[in-house]
Amino acid sequence: MTLDAVLARVDTDLDAAMERLMALLRVPSISTDPAYDADVARAAQILAEDLSGMGFDATVRETTGHPMVVAHSGPDAEAPDAPRVLFYGHYDVQPVDPLELWHRDPFDPAIEEQNGKKVIRARGASDDKGQLMTFVEACRAWKAETGKLPPNLTIFLEGEEESGSPSLVPFMEAHADELKADLAFICDTGLFAEGVPAIVTQLRGMMKEELTIKGADIDLHSGMFGGVAMNPIRVLSDVLSALHDENGRVTVPGFYDGVPEISDALRDSWEALNFDAEAFLGAVGLSHPAGEKDRTALEMIWSRPTAEVNGIWGGYTGAGFKTVLPSEAHAKISFRLVAGQDPARLHENFVDWVQAQMPEDCTVSFAPAIGSAASQMDTSHPIFEMTRQALSAEWPEEAAYIGCGGSIPVAGHFKEILGMDSVLAGFGKDDDAIHSPNEKYDVESFHRGIRSWVRVLGGLARA
Repeated sequence: MTLDAVLARVDTDLDAAMERLMALLRVPSISTDPAYDADVARAAQILAEDLSGMGFDATVRETTGHPMVVAHSGPDAEAPDAPRVLFYGHYDVQPVDPLELWHRDPFDPAIEEQNGKKVIRARGASDDKGQLMTFVEACRAWKAETGKLPPNLTIFLEGEEESGSPSLVPFMEAHADELKADLAFICDTGLFAEGVPAIVTQLRGMMKEELTIKGADIDLHSGMFGGVAMNPIRVLSDVLSALHDENGRVTVPGFYDGVPEISDALRDSWEALNFDAEAFLGAVGLSHPAGEKDRTALEMIWSRPTAEVNGIWGGYTGAGFKTVLPSEAHAKISFRLVAGQDPARLHENFVDWVQAQMPEDCTVSFAPAIGSAASQMDTSHPIFEMTRQALSAEWPEEAAYIGCGGSIPVAGHFKEILGMDSVLAGFGKDDDAIHSPNEKYDVESFHRGIRSWVRVLGGLARA
């Protein structure tokens, strides 16, 4: 068997692979809505049966929520030292609202043209059914040409990622010995740019805060009490305006404790990507980077912590005027965290900082904080570089190690519970409209994605 033969098999079988993806996309596996529970279970069963038909030991595992799919390929006597790896994806999808903004039925997938390229249009096409099927189809092509599955492989597919993964951690803790591997692969990411594959090596964490500042017992008439009674919206405005200093740095005490500087080598590699911050902002009607004045845009997105106000409300906001001093004012604030920051400690510091700013006659209360730590991968493991070279061999441009401004909690769970790093490599694009109407996945991403995983499987076979 040669790698070229497996790649040729991918090309020959592409139409059949597309139809298998289309069949999965027709299942409305919306995990957030109980009305679709049966469809979520049906999607899990379809995947388990498909993997079983290829020779995997695949089962649907029930949880207190939606099921997991776990499949194992087993060892190979001819490759006893092959690394053990785990592949993770999720088969549930986001709701489709607002339905009227879709060009077609979200669960009636079709091939369309967009900007001169063929795309797969459907909910879940990119996030994450199309992505996970690139790996499944790579395994299928490998089996077809070699007569056996890649050894020591576990496929782990979740059905609750889009609804907060309530069953994920308990399931992983209960089945840790079964799921542990040398390394995990996660496909829920994308290309850095057109034709430029990427491996995400660091993910920011998250902490969410909701606070309520209370003044008088009831809303007050502004003519009777204005000027003499403290207005909670005024207090809230002062707190929020003090969240950043004149240089864009967050002022919460201890906020930057433990925050590492990126290495010179990593900074140089990011600069070599020639990221155009003005074009990036221009696409959404902006022009000038905000934030820390002494940091580049990529540093701020990938390696620096942030604090952002996500919502403010209080008083009367309907038509016309209701001239009151509101009894309460509210805000939602999210913190994106990097390696070295402790969400629990940051919450304590934030609470103390806000409370210290309360004037007489005002109190502040906080909703339970929601937080998860950042993840940073140890790229010294040889599979990272092997994967980078495999991706570089398939795509027009060399693969890059990049950061991610968002959060993918499962990567942190793999680190904390299973003690393993993750190679985050996917083939989505920024214009895939995930979570939005008219979601799509480029046919090229699907095709090259399968070929990319074949090259990775080849690298694992040689490891």
